[in-house]
Amino acid sequence: MAIDSYGASSGASRWDLDEVVHQLRVSREATHNIRHQRRVRELPSRAELVQILEGLSAALFPTHYGRPNLTDESIDYFVGDTLNTTLDRLHEQVRRGLQFGAEVAETEEDQARAALGITRAFAASLPQIRALVVSDVQAAYAGDPAATSIAEILLCYPGMVAILQYRLAHSLHKLGAPFIARIVSDIAHSRTGIDIHPAARIGASFFIDHGTGVVIGETTIIGERVRLYQHVTLGAKRFPADESGQLIKGTPRHPIVEDDVVIYAGATVLGRITIGAGSTVGGNVWLTQSVPPNSNVSQAQMRSDCEGDTSKG
Repeated sequence: MAIDSYGASSGASRWDLDEVVHQLRVSREATHNIRHQRRVRELPSRAELVQILEGLSAALFPTHYGRPNLTDESIDYFVGDTLNTTLDRLHEQVRRGLQFGAEVAETEEDQARAALGITRAFAASLPQIRALVVSDVQAAYAGDPAATSIAEILLCYPGMVAILQYRLAHSLHKLGAPFIARIVSDIAHSRTGIDIHPAARIGASFFIDHGTGVVIGETTIIGERVRLYQHVTLGAKRFPADESGQLIKGTPRHPIVEDDVVIYAGATVLGRITIGAGSTVGGNVWLTQSVPPNSNVSQAQMRSDCEGDTSKG
């Protein structure tokens, strides 16, 4: 049987593949070229980053995410060996990601050097990241009467997985690897149903109970000891545009949630508003205005406020 240039049997010629392939090339190279700076680059590998996240999690919590049979004599060797391999792999992914930044280093040597600096700084931040994650685990144990152990929280709570991977992604974002950080956050989103932008700023002892459907936007600021339930959205109310109509990126447009706030299931909090410290936001509340500290915001209260404000008609 005859084989054409694409490795298929000659029967595939009925698809007129020569013309289709040619038109796709025209689209890629000319008419609809969407490549960053119109150049071909090697993209970061999502599959590789999944493995890197597993290695970093194992280094932070060796017996929970690594090997349960580790001993006092072997645990440091395991952590060191795991980090050595994982950071080498991360360095390569960071290097690839830097090719898609607003400013790209002129040479491959410069890119590799910048990636090395970011990865070294990231490695140095791991003890601090672990301290934050431990505070999050302790908040989950203290805040959920159903939690029976720290191990259960680390192994069974999707909110804990999302927070751990957010902490890693946030560090990468701060250090200058936003593209890699964004992929990491999307990996966590795919696994847990919780979408936390890596640029969001979240304090210690953060707890997401149940978690499915939680969305935390890019410029959100969350204080310490904050608790969210499932389907909470901390989002933007509107998107400012420039004179040409293009959206202005990076402007503060998401909520500020101060310390010791609880936001119950289904609440939607939009815009650059502040939820004062110690407040409680009830389930299914739609909130677009700031509330003072120690407020209790209920669905009925918000309906009453809207009905009494004739400017909202």
